[in-house]
Amino acid sequence: MPTAAPTPVASLTATPRRRIRMPRGFPKLERKPELDALRGLFLVWMTLTHLPTHASDLVNQPFGFVSSAEGFVFLSALLVARLYIRKAAEDELALRTKLWKRALRIYGYHVALLIFAFTVAAWVGVHSHKVALTNLLNFYLAHPFTAVLGSLLLIYCPPLLDILPMYIIFLLLTPYVLAFAARRGWSLLLSASGIIWVLAQLGIRTWIHDLVVRVTHLQIPLQETGAFNLFAWQAIWFLGMWLGAKSAQEGLPFRKLPRYAYPVAAVVCLFFLGLRHDWLVWLDPGLTQSSLSLQLDKWQIGPLRAVNLIAFSIVLYGLRKPVKRFVLIEPFLTLGKASLEVFCAHIVFVFIALTLLYGEFTQLNGGYAVFVLAFTFAGLILVALHEIRVKRAEKATSLAGSSPA
Repeated sequence: MPTAAPTPVASLTATPRRRIRMPRGFPKLERKPELDALRGLFLVWMTLTHLPTHASDLVNQPFGFVSSAEGFVFLSALLVARLYIRKAAEDELALRTKLWKRALRIYGYHVALLIFAFTVAAWVGVHSHKVALTNLLNFYLAHPFTAVLGSLLLIYCPPLLDILPMYIIFLLLTPYVLAFAARRGWSLLLSASGIIWVLAQLGIRTWIHDLVVRVTHLQIPLQETGAFNLFAWQAIWFLGMWLGAKSAQEGLPFRKLPRYAYPVAAVVCLFFLGLRHDWLVWLDPGLTQSSLSLQLDKWQIGPLRAVNLIAFSIVLYGLRKPVKRFVLIEPFLTLGKASLEVFCAHIVFVFIALTLLYGEFTQLNGGYAVFVLAFTFAGLILVALHEIRVKRAEKATSLAGSSPA
């Protein structure tokens, strides 16, 4: 009888490889350190704005009606979408689990900051008669039970503690948005975001607030729910996600802009720069910030402010090469790699700085200001370095655990 040909040993021991088909249009991404560094720059800008020193006046919207808050929220959304749009196409459930875990972690940081504010900061403010602190926590001091419950539900948001609740809410919605975008594109999502932004200008926040008060029976005034109008700021988050997802697939849409868009955007930025610093009153006495305050409003992203933000983004992209060289220096890169922890730490340092104010003074001067600035940024850098070491250790442990014995 004919004998079968001997089977090669390699064919017996080899394990067949299973091909995994990846979604088209989602190439493997490399980490861009300049994005971390830019986030670090926004954190430095934000810290200087919040600390009660003369530096706050110098960095408060110096380039027109653009602040560090818009940049930080926009860039956070861009990075989330850039990192996770591929996973949204592959495994929506895994993405939802990952982002919700991150939202829970941020909620834990938020609760920790609330505990600090409602105990240490409130005690110091009341017993030392620190007006700067008691003014931040006046609703809590008057209605402690309602304030505590409302803050845990992300309804009551004291000043300085209102960005994280917005971030948490946006992050909880993000997996659904990215999954929808991966299947059907961004047109419908951006249209819906634009409509919600328009409704925000028409006062939908007040209607929703009244509804929440009726449902929860928590009598929290609208002004105590945080300065940010979520229905307006979601537009910044959506635009950031859109650009992040596009950059992960085909490059930033700014690349498709005609050349004349950059000088036009520069002229628009110059106009708002002049308006911000009252240089245009000689052209028209009506061209002042006060006369256009609603159109330039930061908290609800007024129409003129939205135009300024778009023009500023285009100019920033046009100057991306010198901007990249500028931000890729320390401490921006280090701070940006641990942005969440640095952001939370900067709030603690701001509270500490507020305890140094005395009487009716709203700013620290001279040696006190220099000390506060040096102490704060030294502390933030130490926080960032510690967090980076922790992340590296966790990554090394994970790699060691996954390697074959």
